[in-house]
Amino acid sequence: MSGSPDPTPQSGSVQMLVSDAAADDWATIGVTVLSVALIPQGGGAPVTVYTAPTPAPMVNLVQLDDLSELIGNASVPAGTYTGATLTLSGKPADFLLIASANPTAGFAGTPGAAIPSSAIQVQGASASGGSTTVPVNVTFHSPLVVAANQTAAVDVEFDLSHPAFIVAHVPPGAGTTLWAINFKGPVHHRPIADLARLVLRHTYGTVSAVGSGNASISIEKDLPALPASNPESAVSTRVTLSILADATNGTIFYDLDAGSESVIKDFSAQAQTLVGKYVRIAARYQVDGSLVGVRIWASSSFPKVWLSPEGHVLHVNAAAPSGQLTVLDERGLPVAVSVDSATEFFFRAPADPSADATPIGSGTQFLSNLVRGFKVHVSAVDPLATPLVAQSVDIESAAFSGRISNATSGAFTYTHEFRDAADDYQIALDYISPMTQNGAGVTGSAVAGFEYWDFAYPTLAISGSNAVSDYVSAVGGTSGLSFAGAAIDAYGASAAVWGDPANPSGWAAPWTVLAPSPLPLASVAAGLSGNAFQVAIGGSATPGVVDVSTTSGSATLVYQVDRMGAALTLSPIDISTDAGLATFTSGLQVGVPVKVYGVPQADGSLKAYVVVYFTGDLLPVL
Repeated sequence: MSGSPDPTPQSGSVQMLVSDAAADDWATIGVTVLSVALIPQGGGAPVTVYTAPTPAPMVNLVQLDDLSELIGNASVPAGTYTGATLTLSGKPADFLLIASANPTAGFAGTPGAAIPSSAIQVQGASASGGSTTVPVNVTFHSPLVVAANQTAAVDVEFDLSHPAFIVAHVPPGAGTTLWAINFKGPVHHRPIADLARLVLRHTYGTVSAVGSGNASISIEKDLPALPASNPESAVSTRVTLSILADATNGTIFYDLDAGSESVIKDFSAQAQTLVGKYVRIAARYQVDGSLVGVRIWASSSFPKVWLSPEGHVLHVNAAAPSGQLTVLDERGLPVAVSVDSATEFFFRAPADPSADATPIGSGTQFLSNLVRGFKVHVSAVDPLATPLVAQSVDIESAAFSGRISNATSGAFTYTHEFRDAADDYQIALDYISPMTQNGAGVTGSAVAGFEYWDFAYPTLAISGSNAVSDYVSAVGGTSGLSFAGAAIDAYGASAAVWGDPANPSGWAAPWTVLAPSPLPLASVAAGLSGNAFQVAIGGSATPGVVDVSTTSGSATLVYQVDRMGAALTLSPIDISTDAGLATFTSGLQVGVPVKVYGVPQADGSLKAYVVVYFTGDLLPVL
């Protein structure tokens, strides 16, 4: 008796991406991702979605400030997945740390210099079978559902600004600074609620074929070699991607060998010469997961498509004879680029294909709209010329950050001060219009207007009709933030958008991430009750309420500092456990000195990110 044939397994496509949150102190944080595997819900063998080729390419995380790098594109069994395991190379020599040319005050490294591998300590690394690796487990905020014949995307974010990610320390007797790299905590899932709004880093590749009807090209994705070589060389990832021409709005095509520029709606004019050439592509996702080229640069020489500075803006000088933009490249070197009357500025807006392909300004006068910290990719008129002259500037992330003040129902002010006072800025940012679509929220429902969230809880964004008024209350309105009778500063960061109806010819904030505000040294006024305690500052009769989280995976970071004689002991307390919570509750006696770093809330409380409490016989003086 013959049985029925087994049904054909159903599968879908998963795009694997990595991104990061910004770090001002580094020009390069190079890591080597060896593999990524998805964890099926309910158990079962992990499903590999990315395996690095040999040699494995290195990814510079600093270049991914609010951007995503597509590292893998795999077919996987349809189903539900709850997390992923990344396997990173764990050898210190497989990491590349290069300091920024102008880091923040107090940075322990030498500006612009690479950290020697002998000074790098990789936490959690283990050796097996002749290789040293670091497993990084990431739990998804919500399960990833891969449907048959559909495309899903996973973005894993490395939080470069996390205080535990890269820690400089000088061990007793060492006489030199060591740098500990820790992936437990700083690496997490970044939900993609709306794929069409995702901004991708420019993609490098080698053209392998022109598709049927000349509507698309196939490329084998490349990454620039790290550390940077001269001339620069490409490292193949063995990942194949299909890139469509924009048949509606047109794709801007730059032939760097011929020095020509054209707008194309298919690749018919390039079909005979494009195969085998190197390309750099500013691409956007469509809702079905396909990729469309917005701008494409092509050359028979890889250095030509690569030798256009990519990085964070270090200086803006609109007063220079021709205007000048200084961009920090991934070697840690500042690259000065001249801006002339023909330079075009683009703002990446993949959710709006027409806006994504249209310049928002040109010439030196537009430089006043840029500040230090923007993430840009500059394309030069002649990549091999000295000095470089910008043909176009892709603004990939318009980041404003710093102290928040003067918040009203219409706008708020950022003040940011740098080591070089010429880079300081103060800007009043409008909120986007309440009618502006702001992507999909965590639940998948569309969000309109401004939203904000605590940086440690990105899935708990506050949106809707009360978002602006709640935000104004949280950051202190026009009078400034006060807590427990003490004036403190609110801090945050926003990635602004250009041309919103609220400000048609300037920047507006679609969202703000509130960062922890450090309180002055305080004392416990009332112990822990209902996941909150009260503190007093400077003898104030008005205590402030500090909320803590005991939820595993997002619990407040608690440290007990015990000082007895000449000995000091710092003990982390895990308050997501019954034992840890009991220790913390016992330690928060009235009068105990505490140091709190917390995010201000609309009700006047602080949500604690870090709580340090002191015990022993050498307590800090209040």
